[in-house]
Amino acid sequence: MTTTPLHYAAFTTDPAGGNKAGVVSDARGLTDQQMLAIAAELGYSETAFLVADPALGERGYRVRYFAPAMEVPFCGHATVAAAVAVAEQDGPGELVFETKAGTVPVSVAPGPDGVLRATLTSIEPDVQEVDPADFQQALALLGWQAADLDPALPPRYAYAGARHLVLAAATRERLADLDYDFDGLAAFMTARDLITLQLVWRASETVFHVRDPFPVGGVVEDPATGAAAAAFGAYLRELGQAPATALLTLHQGEDQGSPGELRVELRAGDPRVRVSGAAVRLPG
Repeated sequence: MTTTPLHYAAFTTDPAGGNKAGVVSDARGLTDQQMLAIAAELGYSETAFLVADPALGERGYRVRYFAPAMEVPFCGHATVAAAVAVAEQDGPGELVFETKAGTVPVSVAPGPDGVLRATLTSIEPDVQEVDPADFQQALALLGWQAADLDPALPPRYAYAGARHLVLAAATRERLADLDYDFDGLAAFMTARDLITLQLVWRASETVFHVRDPFPVGGVVEDPATGAAAAAFGAYLRELGQAPATALLTLHQGEDQGSPGELRVELRAGDPRVRVSGAAVRLPG
């Protein structure tokens, strides 16, 4: 284990795709300012900082996540990257990540292609209605109109470790054309404790294309967002737009030239959401 950051691409088997994450596998002794500085220097949407904690079990870690501009309570893609990093050193299996949002179990196993894949189990999610004034302000900051939205998927705040505003585009073209007010949206999100906007387009009953503006973290767009994927799974279930037991596929990063794939699993009787994806180590 090392304080030297490792580099991964999460939610992809191709190093050129997915969402890049830093992983510091032994962050003992690092201050908040040092972790923020490391995350800013790396420039990835998030970097995970791990400290082994025997009180959490043999494979238990306390984990913190920093974007270039802030600490976030939970990050899905950096969780996947960090779990794969641990598995590459100590072998696949079951891990426990204690995050600021709560306890997140993670399972790591090789896929049919031999690439390691991690499945995180979210904390218990929450879905809330959006104030109409907030909804209108968000649309204005995005440059969207109400007619651009899918009426079957109304706006909601969704939380599964981090808070997101879910907005569903009526067409793939609307989703692809993203040009928003960076500073204005950052201020809007900060005031409402939002980590990203989860912008989605439904391709079929179980397949979605998604994009996640992340100005509060100092990043224009997050290429593959596991925390938002978990929140979105809870959102669909809350609205009756997904079966109680379902396996969903989310495609993200295509419009940035960095495609990734997230699998979202809902289980009847379990309010938590499972998010799975591969991760591969990058040089550097």
